[in-house]
Amino acid sequence: MIIESQIYEPLLKASTNGKLSNENFRAITKLLEGEVQSEVRNWRPETNPDMRKPNPAFQVLDFFCGCGGMSLGFSALSRIVPLIEVIGGCDINSDALSTFERNFAVPGIKMDVRDLVDDDNALSRFLELMPRYNKNRRSIIIGCAPCQGFTSHRKRHWHKEDHRNTLIGAFASIAVRLNPECIVMENVPEMLSKKYWNHFTDANAIFNEAGYVVSQAIYNVASFGVPQDRYRALVIAMKKPFILPHPRIEDPAEFNTVRDAIGALPPVLPGQAHPQDSMHRSAGHRESTLATIRAVPKNGGSRPTGVGPKCLDRVRGFYDVYGRLGWDRPAITVTHYARNPASGRYVHPEQDRGLTMREASLLQSFPVGFEFRGTFDSIFKQIGEAVPPLFAAAVAAHCVIELLSKSPDSAEKARAVPPITEPVSSSFSSVIAGIKMARNNR
Repeated sequence: MIIESQIYEPLLKASTNGKLSNENFRAITKLLEGEVQSEVRNWRPETNPDMRKPNPAFQVLDFFCGCGGMSLGFSALSRIVPLIEVIGGCDINSDALSTFERNFAVPGIKMDVRDLVDDDNALSRFLELMPRYNKNRRSIIIGCAPCQGFTSHRKRHWHKEDHRNTLIGAFASIAVRLNPECIVMENVPEMLSKKYWNHFTDANAIFNEAGYVVSQAIYNVASFGVPQDRYRALVIAMKKPFILPHPRIEDPAEFNTVRDAIGALPPVLPGQAHPQDSMHRSAGHRESTLATIRAVPKNGGSRPTGVGPKCLDRVRGFYDVYGRLGWDRPAITVTHYARNPASGRYVHPEQDRGLTMREASLLQSFPVGFEFRGTFDSIFKQIGEAVPPLFAAAVAAHCVIELLSKSPDSAEKARAVPPITEPVSSSFSSVIAGIKMARNNR
């Protein structure tokens, strides 16, 4: 009854009565976010796309879709309030597109978005590959460009430009040509750093020139229920004033933990899959790797000095290498390197092995019902590069609420998350490290 009376009916009415500016649904934002997150947790792939409501008010197109982390949030929302539908995705990773199509039953097109920039014919041909696309429907465009060009792990090469950094400009150019009502970009926080601020401002200028209001902030996705410390930049553009999402969990002591996410999984040996879950398999480790792991104290311990490769003792930046996750705190950021204990704190809290695919996916907040396609390494890559679905669910719910609500008044603006208007530190990773160290030392 809560969904029917407080969410479904008013939002559905707002989508059809043509008086969107006279409504305000912000009071039920938290409720809708929670319901969408519950739908994510219970996700099962789409099986009968023909049963969808014909021509919902909003169509969602996902550029750089990967396996579909952000699309999962919007698709889960569509199962709560059938105002939207994900109609397709675009990426260059074939395995990720296979996963995307398996879960959402819509086209996943293999294409480099740069081939669509300033080429109306190419863009038209691309849209023709989306049978559900309707130029007369309101659109929401998602664009989570590859983040490797921005990431702080590339500090040694910051003096060099990375061609991937131009992708946000390419995306912005394409997005405004589609004239959507909402544009969503997600990336690593370095996108809003001094080093890369010019790339953001270039995209921002494209949005502004097309009549969009743009707002951006940096979030720890753990504050949205993801059992992982993962700081991300979120940029939203709409053709009306709006406010940014507010974290669902204010107190870090209440963040979901590694235990919450994977504590109930059965034990498995290195390299061996659980007989009832092929995703619950880690890499097979060499004996030298296993010997190093066995020496690491259980439940959050770090590699003792003198254990493992000698080179690790010469650089403090390798502190997390071969470290174990702690049961009662969020995981570190899960990347596509999470398969390898030598790449960071990616060892199981108690078992002597690296993470399994299932563990990595759960730490990213993917539900068990989400089905991945591809090889062992490919699945880890898809997981590590995805937008955490619980974060995506909150973003999706918030965006629809803002699209359907009247412009925020002064009191709502005063309570809102303030947008970032100046570049953050060039080494945001150092800021994050300080936050984590302070919390762990309490």
